Amino acid sequence: MADEIIKTDLLIVGAGPAGAALASFLSSYGRKGIIISAASGTAHTPRAHITNMAALECLRDIGLDRQCIDAGAAGNHMVHTRWCHSMAGDEYARLYSWGNDPKRKGDYDAASPCDHVDLPQTELEPILTRRAIHTGWTLRFDTSFVSFTRPEPDVIISEVKDNLSGKTYKIQSRFLFGCDGARSQVIRELKIPLIKKPGQGLALNVLLKADLSHLVKNRTGNLHWVFQPEKEHPAWGWACIVRMVRPWDEWMFIFLPPPGADVKGDDMIASNEEYIARVKQFIGDESVDVEIKDVSKWMINETVAEYYSDGNIFCLGDAVHRHPPFNGLGSNTCIQDAFNLAWKLDYVMSCRAGPSLLDTYSTERQPVGVDIITRANQGLRDHALWMKSIGMLEPDLEKRKAILAEFEDKGEVGRKRRQEFQAGIENTGTEFHGLGIEMNQQYRSNAVYHGDEPEAPALPEDAVRERLISSYPGMRLPHAWLNTRKPGKQFSTIDLAGHGRFCLLTGPGGHKWKEAAANAAKAVGVDIVSYSIGWKEDYEDVYFDWAKRREVEEDGCVLVRPDRFVAWRSKSMISTPQEKLEKVLRKVLCL
Repeated sequence: MADEIIKTDLLIVGAGPAGAALASFLSSYGRKGIIISAASGTAHTPRAHITNMAALECLRDIGLDRQCIDAGAAGNHMVHTRWCHSMAGDEYARLYSWGNDPKRKGDYDAASPCDHVDLPQTELEPILTRRAIHTGWTLRFDTSFVSFTRPEPDVIISEVKDNLSGKTYKIQSRFLFGCDGARSQVIRELKIPLIKKPGQGLALNVLLKADLSHLVKNRTGNLHWVFQPEKEHPAWGWACIVRMVRPWDEWMFIFLPPPGADVKGDDMIASNEEYIARVKQFIGDESVDVEIKDVSKWMINETVAEYYSDGNIFCLGDAVHRHPPFNGLGSNTCIQDAFNLAWKLDYVMSCRAGPSLLDTYSTERQPVGVDIITRANQGLRDHALWMKSIGMLEPDLEKRKAILAEFEDKGEVGRKRRQEFQAGIENTGTEFHGLGIEMNQQYRSNAVYHGDEPEAPALPEDAVRERLISSYPGMRLPHAWLNTRKPGKQFSTIDLAGHGRFCLLTGPGGHKWKEAAANAAKAVGVDIVSYSIGWKEDYEDVYFDWAKRREVEEDGCVLVRPDRFVAWRSKSMISTPQEKLEKVLRKVLCL
């Protein structure tokens, strides 16, 4: 077996959200290859869980959104994030979360046809790997990537190891994808520099079975901060985020040591009996049976790769961006990395685009990685205000008790404490309603035509919370619900786009754009679908939302890439529409 060389065009290292999603997206183009994973199977612990609108839109493109929604917990299970003394005890605060705030519902409805869902990674990965396998991909678990050589630019020889037999063999591929997580061997082999900031310590995940349905019936939420400042605590269990895994009998108790603790100390190690004791203390109901299923530790990182690709080798997901789960950005960004790369790869492999189109993957996605690792870590730092106000950051127990007692004061001292705590809680809203950080990506690369509009629109002042809906080139195609004149199910503008094709949207008076698109598509050698939206056109804008969001005249057009990002737009009809479209397409496709 040592001399055997297996040949494939596409080799993906890692079968987590990034690798499995990439295979699934590529399979929609008819592309097949090999996935290897050092793991023995799909994720056995839930890890990532918040699946946001941006990721679901990607999965919607290949018809996997419904499976994800059915396998996850719907938004009504995610309605709140809570702060409490114990799950059964005093409740200190709640915030609406993940689009459930009545004051923000309109913002979320306007942003996407999809809603957030709580989908544990244990459920997501089988959905993705099953799609990949059923569409022709070969998946080999217990197989580690060791190293690679590149005898030619388009020939990559990877040495891999069968972990069961201990034997190594080689796989020759045209492309190699490092989706192998935070300890990426592909990144190490490439020697891609990592931009690192000081981490924020350690977290301890205790996955367990416990029926808490009677405690959350009137306190619904998927995240619960539990803390008891008036009591001593084990070094590893200063505070806890109680996270719903499955409603309402499977939970992840995420224990946090106090900030600045020595995470390598012996006091960071405990027995299952000690974990159960602390869990029951935070549940607050001794009658609840607790069964521990898994215990694991992880470091809170703030790391991003300087670049994501090197020749025909591309890195995605946690291999290139590593951060805590605050704002729920992890697996969502993995999926979007894959969606961005998949169409570009297929277009280059089918000679419909120039090879340099692949360079735009790193150009577009690396700045997104910088933003999300920064935001996720700031999401954790944002909790410091309420922690300080209620005494959690005070190391001395008696001082913590005194601070907590001040909340009972009916005068100025208590009023100030309560106001500071409220302000601290409200400050965390950037985590639980971060619509902007989820949806505001602005791509600037050779795969977007900015020649007519070099100045990008300014993002909202609070670009973490607020979404900028715009058809400006390099931004997401705005969502608007459409209908046909005859009775039928409504659908979104984003459903017209995607599916591996370019899409041109115009309106009354824009028929020449449709003719030009058909001719330009033939000249350039790509598929373009064209639709007119408006009064007695192909589709009806019955809510007038597209008219408000398209930012072009009725006879203008919006050209959309296969990943549903705007490639270019024309504010109105021009004298040479076909010539212009050909120029734009050749630029965007790097031809």
